[in-house]
Amino acid sequence: MLYYLFDALDQAGLPGAGVFRFLSFRAGLALLISLLISAVFGKQLIALLRRKQVGESVRDLGLEGQLSKAGTPTMGGLIILAAILLPTLLMAKLDNVYIVLMLISTLWLGLIGFIDDYIKVFKKDKRGLAGKFKVVGQIGLGLLVGSILYSHPSVVVRMFNNQGAYVDSHRLLTTLPFIKGHELDYGTIMSWVHQGWDAYAWLLFIPMVIFVITAVSNGANMTDGLDGLATGVSAIIGLVLGIFAYVSGNLKFADYLNIMYIPNSGELVVFSAAFVGACVGFLWYNSFPAQVFMGDTGSLSLGGIIAVLAISLRKELMIPILCGVFLVENLSVILQVSYFKYTKARFGEGRRIFKMSPLHHHYQKLGWHEAKIVARFWIVGLALAALTIITLKLR
Repeated sequence: MLYYLFDALDQAGLPGAGVFRFLSFRAGLALLISLLISAVFGKQLIALLRRKQVGESVRDLGLEGQLSKAGTPTMGGLIILAAILLPTLLMAKLDNVYIVLMLISTLWLGLIGFIDDYIKVFKKDKRGLAGKFKVVGQIGLGLLVGSILYSHPSVVVRMFNNQGAYVDSHRLLTTLPFIKGHELDYGTIMSWVHQGWDAYAWLLFIPMVIFVITAVSNGANMTDGLDGLATGVSAIIGLVLGIFAYVSGNLKFADYLNIMYIPNSGELVVFSAAFVGACVGFLWYNSFPAQVFMGDTGSLSLGGIIAVLAISLRKELMIPILCGVFLVENLSVILQVSYFKYTKARFGEGRRIFKMSPLHHHYQKLGWHEAKIVARFWIVGLALAALTIITLKLR
């Protein structure tokens, strides 16, 4: 909103008002405002949650320090949502399709997570929202996001034609890491299935969008088990996606790095800055020992936001690298459950691969301190982030 105000003031001749036209300036302000909202609103919300006795109920799983977390305020994801939405509304161009998509995704998954937390906390039902309803919500968002990215006239990539000139294309392209000429066309894949089916690329693209949103959203939810773990990893991922948004939305950088130029996507830098600021600001209260937990209100939103950002920037195939921590946490649960069921059916007794899943609890069972596990997962996240950035030139 402030962008339009200062744009009008600049046209009216107010000195200095034109600074709001600079993406880097608005992104920096979005980051600062996000941090401020987290600090101020976070303190007030935690106090309110304590007064309302909105505390975490903890099952005794034999983990060190676990029972001391009982009664810690939850639903702190509301802090994250406020710290993302308000700076974005103030600093971004609200007529930008990518910004609208990110706002919808944030509210959509935030609402699903809030309903889940509300049932757990106020209805005293530890199961929360039934898993099938969460999946239905994630699929619904995937259908919406996939349909908009497929059909909206503003969603294009700029490419060279046979005459060497730039043209805007609505082709459903994505980035293949480590591959020279690293652009994969969903339409080409469909034409391999049947000649002439390239026009039906959406039949492959939309299911991929649904899968990515569901997987990453649930992965962030699985990772949210230790103080500051999911928040810190998400901040690292958000920073990398902000870098991708900047270079993908800038014709000169995209041309220099030989990557896809995506018109209008540069505005996602503002959203990414707000996202990173929200995560870092929330760490002020969520770092060990946590004063507040984000709950599903935060964890489902963080994963979904990351997924939609990556898809919008045509980087969804980089998610296994960039979101490697989420992936491993997800896989640890899948492997543990699958192996337990298999061994129980075959030997009459269930066996386990890990001492406990998700993976961070395995290390707790080995006697590692919670803060050490979190710090080391952050380091792994930073290494994966660096590797993801390197893929821009390593091909």
